[in-house]
Amino acid sequence: MNLSGSIPEPYRNRIAYIGAGILILIVTLYLTLPIIALFFRTTPDLFLESLKNPQVISALWLSFFTSTISLAVVILVGTPFAYVHSRSAYPGKIIVDTLIDLPLVLPPAVAGFALLVLYGRMGLLGRYFNMLGISIAFTTLAVIMAQIFVASPFYIRQAKSLFEQFDRNFENTARTLGASKVRTFLTVTLPLTAGGLVSGAVMTFGRALGEFGATIMFAGNLPGVTQTMPLAVYVGMESNFTMGLTISILLVIISFAIMISVRFLLKKEVWHA
Repeated sequence: MNLSGSIPEPYRNRIAYIGAGILILIVTLYLTLPIIALFFRTTPDLFLESLKNPQVISALWLSFFTSTISLAVVILVGTPFAYVHSRSAYPGKIIVDTLIDLPLVLPPAVAGFALLVLYGRMGLLGRYFNMLGISIAFTTLAVIMAQIFVASPFYIRQAKSLFEQFDRNFENTARTLGASKVRTFLTVTLPLTAGGLVSGAVMTFGRALGEFGATIMFAGNLPGVTQTMPLAVYVGMESNFTMGLTISILLVIISFAIMISVRFLLKKEVWHA
């Protein structure tokens, strides 16, 4: 018996719309209710007062400082790497692609432990740095290195995809007019892919800002030295709930702003295209 045939089409469409609406509502509420709950556990006055906490200010400053340095390194190194990698054919390229993407699926704690094994005081390379009086693990430098390790694939993947899809006729035209490869890259390729690169950079910054697992394993949780905002939230759960709540709300606001910015940039890029 065909039940759908006995239901008039307008009612079938209405049932489908209602079912789709319920599904959207359930998924949206599941993902947003925990975030909304954060804002109901505090008041504007208490939130603003908590922002004056020296530990909150220190974690906020350190997070933005290290994330900015990490992003700068990723852009300066990742952009030419992505361009050369996307335009070159060489043995083992698929292996390189896999290794680049590996930090995306690697558990952050494993990433931090791997960095510690390599750069720690008794690590494979760290022992030689230690002989020279250079300490990497459990320093601010370790925070930056951990952020670069886990966040760089977001930018490199985006840049590589943009360069692969870029219309090379623009570059060929510039070359026929006498521009060198470097000048063509700087004056033609980069400006025409800038929107996508910026959106990838914003995502990279957000990932670096929210890094926790690799940081705590490789850099530790030293206030003023390696204690970034996510680590301060962890401390707040144990000793200062209000501080942890305030930093969590800050991270939610920053993350929301980042996602809105990325969507705006991507929409603008599509409009220009």
